[in-house]
Amino acid sequence: MKKTHFVICVDNSDYPASLEKRKIYETIADTDAAKHGHIRVIDESGEDYLYPAECFVDANLSEEIQKAVVRAA
Repeated sequence: MKKTHFVICVDNSDYPASLEKRKIYETIADTDAAKHGHIRVIDESGEDYLYPAECFVDANLSEEIQKAVVRAA
């Protein structure tokens, strides 16, 4: 089973149409993107795109909350 990971947007100034500040987003692992300081995020369009990692912080959600967030999607 793939591990689901969530981040919170803390800066959407360059992407106001794609990201909402303070919103929780699901990520997709992308080691190549990480090497270049980016993170792959499923944004408002429902598609995954690369964004600068500095726009996000780790959500640190418990397993119980992660399950609830995934079910709600």
